[in-house]
Amino acid sequence: MKATGIVRRIDDLGRVVIPKEIRRTMRIRDGDPLEIYTAGDGEVIFKKYSPIGELSAMAMQYVDVLVKCTEFPIVVCDRDHCVAAAGTSKKEVLERRVTTWLEDLVESRKSFISAKGSPEGQPPLEGVDHNAAIVIPILSAGDIAGSVIMLSNDSAVIPNECDIKLVTVAAGFLGKQME
Repeated sequence: MKATGIVRRIDDLGRVVIPKEIRRTMRIRDGDPLEIYTAGDGEVIFKKYSPIGELSAMAMQYVDVLVKCTEFPIVVCDRDHCVAAAGTSKKEVLERRVTTWLEDLVESRKSFISAKGSPEGQPPLEGVDHNAAIVIPILSAGDIAGSVIMLSNDSAVIPNECDIKLVTVAAGFLGKQME
């Protein structure tokens, strides 16, 4: 655990303020749920809660099937990290942070679909060479939970209408599973 040197007091209602620098670094936004753990040595640990992270085993199975149908690599991300992947090296992408491009796109509830003649998609994950071909946000009860992303493959093949619908269905299905 990394020491920050920041000390905060608990107020009379039992609240503690998480410093802005830590919230910014850890991408904690207003309204984000946090899990609270205790350790035997008196530590209290706050961890960002990811509802889609709890579905990572199901999401992994879903993307395995999608890859077989589309032949494009597929990843599922919560709002901060990749939680499931198929069609590409899992070591390369799992637990990677999302890029600010993807974060801004999903935060605005917009989809991205690459097409011939349009600019290439951006890399959705930090430190990964693949660009996004399709990005569909996952919405659960009206809240943004993450995204399903079809990555570009090594060929110059552009995703077709069927690929778009499959990724859209995956995002809808995962969103319903969290409700």
